[in-house]
Amino acid sequence: MGKVYLVGAGPGDPELLTVKAARVLSEADVVLYDRLICEEVLSLTKPGCKLIYVGKESGRHTLPQEEINRLLLLYAKAHNTVVRLKGGDPTVFGRGGEELLFLARHGIECEVVPGVSSVYSVPASAGIPLTLRGISSCFAVVTGHPASGGGGEVDMKKVAGADTVVVLMGVKRRADIARELIAAGRSADEPVAFVERGTMKDQRVVVAKLGDVAEGRVEVSPPAVMVVGEVVRIHEKLRGVLENLRLSREGIYHA
Repeated sequence: MGKVYLVGAGPGDPELLTVKAARVLSEADVVLYDRLICEEVLSLTKPGCKLIYVGKESGRHTLPQEEINRLLLLYAKAHNTVVRLKGGDPTVFGRGGEELLFLARHGIECEVVPGVSSVYSVPASAGIPLTLRGISSCFAVVTGHPASGGGGEVDMKKVAGADTVVVLMGVKRRADIARELIAAGRSADEPVAFVERGTMKDQRVVVAKLGDVAEGRVEVSPPAVMVVGEVVRIHEKLRGVLENLRLSREGIYHA
């Protein structure tokens, strides 16, 4: 009987993979991996390792969760080391908790290897701190894809009171989410940032007002993390400072 590792691959940049995750991948006999796992991370596996894609995206699942569970059990019975590789952290909207319980019920040893979560790392990569003295002392995290949270529709009233709200997997429902937050008391003039392909070389940041998002006037492409709150203005300030520095170096701008 083998051991299963639930491994977080981080937000996208392969250099943000943890040392332990890299070691476990190098020892794996089988890796069941999710969507958005880059080739550089998969290349850390040893020759002969069986790679199985089990990724999910909105409206299209390669395999249902029940089948993924079955495969984990099947391979754990036949191999020493099985890795379930997920983006971000496996226990944050990643169904990791369900897999842990399933494997435990079937007597399979399982260990979680935490990953750098996109909750905080993606905003940080765009110069958006989730907390900032005098502006944000707390933040709430919610999924825009209710099925990933393990239940029904998310009640935005429960999170709307936080200084900063982070929404994962919310691109498709962004207008609905914005309307729900406004109905729950957030200002339509509040800034919102969408960080597309966070931490990657082609990262893109889209900044708008919550009201504009609610009215469907903001175009965004997945994958993206949505951040609502005054901390978004830090990104704008940093961008202005960096642009001025660039112009100054080129002799175009003088403070």
